[in-house]
Amino acid sequence: MARAVTQEKPSPQTRASDPQVVPHLFPAPAPAARMRARHHGVLFAFLLLVLAPLVTLGGYLWLRAADQYASTTAFSVRSEEGTANLGLLGGLALLGGSTASDMDVLHDFLLSQDIVAAVDARLDLRAIYARDWPRDRLFAFDPSGTIEDLHRHWHRQVRVIHDRSAGLITLRVTAPTADQAQAIATAIHEEGSRMINDLARAARIGATLSTEEELTAAQDRVRAAREAMTLFRARSQIIDPQADFQGRIALIHMLESQLTEEMVTLDLLRGATRPDDPRIAQAERRAEVIARRIAVERGRFGGSDPAGTGDRPAPLAAGDPVMADPGMAGDGSPAAPDDGGAMDYAHLMAEYERLLVTQQFAEEAHLAALAAHDLAQAGARRQARFLAVHVRPTLAERALYPRRWVILGTAGLLLMAFWAMGVLVYYSIRDRR
Repeated sequence: MARAVTQEKPSPQTRASDPQVVPHLFPAPAPAARMRARHHGVLFAFLLLVLAPLVTLGGYLWLRAADQYASTTAFSVRSEEGTANLGLLGGLALLGGSTASDMDVLHDFLLSQDIVAAVDARLDLRAIYARDWPRDRLFAFDPSGTIEDLHRHWHRQVRVIHDRSAGLITLRVTAPTADQAQAIATAIHEEGSRMINDLARAARIGATLSTEEELTAAQDRVRAAREAMTLFRARSQIIDPQADFQGRIALIHMLESQLTEEMVTLDLLRGATRPDDPRIAQAERRAEVIARRIAVERGRFGGSDPAGTGDRPAPLAAGDPVMADPGMAGDGSPAAPDDGGAMDYAHLMAEYERLLVTQQFAEEAHLAALAAHDLAQAGARRQARFLAVHVRPTLAERALYPRRWVILGTAGLLLMAFWAMGVLVYYSIRDRR
């Protein structure tokens, strides 16, 4: 059986003393680190690109930048809503609102050049923001700038926060003094309120303009219809043709009743007396006069007869002299009426009814237009918009701006990032060589 060959492990002393074993198992230690030219370049770049700008910026912020005081205010647009009274014109709908949100319009106005010009005219913004010029050229306004430059500086000094979900606007204004910041915030609120009032006034004018035009047209129609009716009454000399017509119908019925009585009396006389009895002649004359009057009154309703036959009453008895045509003379020619001429009642009533219908329709249209105009005015008053302030412009007690540490820290981070990117790019190019 073969003997196992064992190999003894070298002792630590052997490892340390054996030159063939130690270099193979443990490499030689690295030489001591020392600064090279590239290290000096990176450090110099840090000093030049990071530290020097930070020191310069910090010195400017603490030594030359002027303090800025802030004033905060918050408001919203509210409208007076109410319930419309539709009892008169139940089908009319309520007045509609504007297509765009009032808060969006106000937000755009607060950032526009118009409000900058308006506040500048009231408070002289150029003098306020140019107080520290030229000492502070970073945060102060150059007084020689144009309105566009002032508008750009306005965006730096005025911050508008619009919460669309809640319908609120928060405004923060900064100025060299606390009183100036509060005055600018108050002026902004007043100008915004004026703009909202102008919008409400324009909405009221637009809502009532169309109804006012319709009301004016309806009034003109009513006036024309009433004038036409007045001319008709003056021409016909009849106030109410319908009442006059009813009266003449009643007159004809009365005359016919009297004629019937006279004819009965005449028949009785003819049967009881001699033919030459004078009472018979008197009865015949009375019947003839009544029959002629009936014919004249009936002729008023039919007008002139183109055939020349007239409107004759039915004959009572053959050969009766009373039954001769009461509208004809003895020679067969038409007899002249005793009232100055017959009136064409058919055309008269037709014209009167036409004028009456026109007047009634015009009056109803005028009533509807008047109710619509009143409803439009009431709706416009109910939808009057106003600017509701729930946080009045505050008066600051200490300057919070410019935020020096925030500006310095942000600048430091940006400079460090720029310097680190430069170093990484340098070493990436160096490793590729």
